[in-house]
Amino acid sequence: MNRVVICGASGYIGRYLRHSLHTRNVEVRTIGRSISSDAVWSDEHAVVDVLDGSDLVVNLAGRSVSCRYDKRNADEIFSSRVETTALLGRALARASRPPSLWVNASTGTIYRDSRDRPMDEETGELGTGLSVAVARAWEQELFDAPTPIRKVALRMSIVFGSGGGALNPFVDLARLGLGGRMGDGRQMFSWVHIADVLGAIDHIVGHPEISGPVNIASPFPVTNTEMMRQVRSTLGRSHGLPTPRWLLEFGARIIRTEAELVLKSRWVDPKVLVDNGFQFAFPHLDEALRQIARDTPRGLLPVALG
Repeated sequence: MNRVVICGASGYIGRYLRHSLHTRNVEVRTIGRSISSDAVWSDEHAVVDVLDGSDLVVNLAGRSVSCRYDKRNADEIFSSRVETTALLGRALARASRPPSLWVNASTGTIYRDSRDRPMDEETGELGTGLSVAVARAWEQELFDAPTPIRKVALRMSIVFGSGGGALNPFVDLARLGLGGRMGDGRQMFSWVHIADVLGAIDHIVGHPEISGPVNIASPFPVTNTEMMRQVRSTLGRSHGLPTPRWLLEFGARIIRTEAELVLKSRWVDPKVLVDNGFQFAFPHLDEALRQIARDTPRGLLPVALG
């Protein structure tokens, strides 16, 4: 790859992807809301110009879901994903030399709450609720876009990595002595190391037979109880107080987020990647946590609240 366009490059995954590509001497251009981007969403002509001649476009744009799902936030979550994806599709259709591959973010939360079996791309059952409705509309805009290029929806599970991401709240809870199970602790927790997100994108680029939805998750998920145990173990904490469901729901209101983010059982199977020979750098949670801990400072870590 010589030139990659990243939409939503200011987020945690976008920053990591941008830095990694720069270290490989890949030219990176960006589309976003900031005037520091190479193109802003409000200027569709500029978006077309940025896309023209690129090899790959990765769309990660979308408002954080770590918030209360009131009407205002729900509308912003929906529009920040669906409207930008629709605009990107129109711009790609207008480009004279569009990229050969369009990778668009999606979410493993699109599947139902599952404690009975893993959800793969072929047999997984879609769920209900706001987050699922957003994901379905998001993917529909991608696959209905009027451009014939190859399209992949990254159904990402919870992304762990140092320097930010979804692990910080769990680290803080463990350091405060509250790192026990959440709810009954039996909900499945699918996760992926951020290095494997980049690795999966590289793998998809090199395998033109891959298209459609692709689950981005470690092949070895754990229960919430086991996840919190391993977080405590990595941090040298032997015990952590459990958090019952009622307290999670009460606390979620205080910090302006949704308890669903930790109570829903997400069991995501990366069948497409595994069947196509992808090798995970961090398939097991203990390995991922040890790597992250080496680059994680002491004390409480910053957490974005809704």
